[in-house]
Amino acid sequence: MSDTVNPSRPDTPVLQKPAWIRVKAPTSRVVAEVRGMMREKHLHTVCEAAACPNIGECWRQRHAVFMILGDTCTRACAFCNVRTGRPGAVDPHEPAAVAEAVQRLRLQHVVVTSVDRDDLEDGGASQFVMVLDAVRAAASTTTIEVLTPDFRDRVGGGLAVMQSRPDVFNHNLETVPRLYSSIRPGARYYLSLRLLDRAKTVNPDLFTKSGLMVGLGESRGEIAQVMDDLRAAGVDFLTIGQYLQPSQKHAAVDRYVTPAEFTEYAALARAKGFLMVAASPLTRSSYHADRDFAALRAARAATA
Repeated sequence: MSDTVNPSRPDTPVLQKPAWIRVKAPTSRVVAEVRGMMREKHLHTVCEAAACPNIGECWRQRHAVFMILGDTCTRACAFCNVRTGRPGAVDPHEPAAVAEAVQRLRLQHVVVTSVDRDDLEDGGASQFVMVLDAVRAAASTTTIEVLTPDFRDRVGGGLAVMQSRPDVFNHNLETVPRLYSSIRPGARYYLSLRLLDRAKTVNPDLFTKSGLMVGLGESRGEIAQVMDDLRAAGVDFLTIGQYLQPSQKHAAVDRYVTPAEFTEYAALARAKGFLMVAASPLTRSSYHADRDFAALRAARAATA
């Protein structure tokens, strides 16, 4: 695999993407329809904002991950493509717009995430609750998965979302503790773990989920320790995917993890007791979320 030089950081080579993570551009009539509806309703998706490599596949199936609370994040994580800056006011019409989009897309399972809103007293938790309420009113049979920020441990923040009883509560650790200061400087590893543990305490029947990126310089032993930490917090579902550098200003890829290594990570996670594991180069936190939620419910029923 040959390297090229990163012109903005000549001391850091740019690794060439291997064949197993190259995907086709997101072009189709359905993709255009989904994009048009998002523009019409003034909605944002993490699919576009985070430059997800799976957007073409997912949008062709009318699966989109709604990113609420605007398109501007108050943090500047080194891995994330979402715009950073001073966010605008919270849109009071957003919950109804998300609910209408869920209806129009005929979603059986919807994922709702957000930018970090450290400027808000509750971190944006109340908007999550209103979106969940609106979706339930408009599409009562649709199951709901939330992918939340850490809310900076604000009192009542994460708790309010947990008490709104989503079907899945997801919060991504993203990487190993050693790399937090460079990759996720605005967050704290053990605060994120505590959030996931609290979700299980609030509602033991709630499915909890977290995700990791690999290829940032972590070791296999560090990944194994994170798995242990997540299991100690009662997390049911783990996703592991390859980190891809969104632009030259973001953290560089340390290496591309092979498909065989992802298979090994999946086997290790299952051995540690996760009910559900998704691990592959293109796995993302919400990739195939509907299918995986069905498998997660089946796995729990089988162990009951």
